[in-house]
Amino acid sequence: MKPFHHHSATIIAAFSTCALAQAEPEPLKALLIAGGCCHDYQAQQKILSEGISSRANIRVDVIWTKEGGHNPEFLIFKDPDWAKDYDVIIHDECAALKKDETELKNILNAHKTVPAVHLHCAMHSFRGSENDWAKHLGVKSDRHGPHVPITVEIVNPEHPITKPLKGWVSEKDELYNNVDIYGADPLALGTQTYRGKDGKEVTDSALVAWTNTKFGAPSFSTSLGHFNHNVEDPRYLELVTRGALWVCGKLDNQAYHQAYTGENSVLEIEEKHYNQKPKPNKKQPAK
Repeated sequence: MKPFHHHSATIIAAFSTCALAQAEPEPLKALLIAGGCCHDYQAQQKILSEGISSRANIRVDVIWTKEGGHNPEFLIFKDPDWAKDYDVIIHDECAALKKDETELKNILNAHKTVPAVHLHCAMHSFRGSENDWAKHLGVKSDRHGPHVPITVEIVNPEHPITKPLKGWVSEKDELYNNVDIYGADPLALGTQTYRGKDGKEVTDSALVAWTNTKFGAPSFSTSLGHFNHNVEDPRYLELVTRGALWVCGKLDNQAYHQAYTGENSVLEIEEKHYNQKPKPNKKQPAK
């Protein structure tokens, strides 16, 4: 009888290759939308896209603008199908005076089925009219405290997002207040202590991270992240990344806890290109 061990090795190798291919799922596709008032979005969109993709198998495409007003143009929102190519949308706008009813309707309709992550000033956006943005978020906020450190306390240590995380004290940041709480499930509480105008000590507390499953597709929100040093804090990036995986239903899948090493796209909006969608044009760097 002729030996067959070479043939067996070939079969084993083929099965191993097939199994490896099956174990490597397609990356999630996220769209990060950033721009508007009061923040260094030129730096922060890069910190976020690279920070998330270095922690998870998520391709983070970016649309951002340097326009610094309270009503930045994102004409992509005028397309009813603006979110259809993505698994999750990361809202990082600061657009308090935006009130275009068509845009807002398209945003909220998209998030009936497409999960969302909301960061910092997204909580203060779309306040130019009466609408359901705050109910979509799960919390309504209308102001923030001074630029002082925030003590972050995990209040739901059993939630999948926060289970491995510890509380921390941030560098100076902004604590957003909670005017109303709708469908939010609290994850973390923030506390600031500072001197008021009368010189007396003031202590404020508010939710700074939560989920919402009661208004459309699942969403995760954190009001933290004003300064670049807050956004690039590894504890913040870990929280945001786990939130993104959770809303997509992939947090328990270890295959998604590997870095994404493919291409992403970055589109800096110019006035004549407000309605463009991003196209692959950039290698996602490892970090």
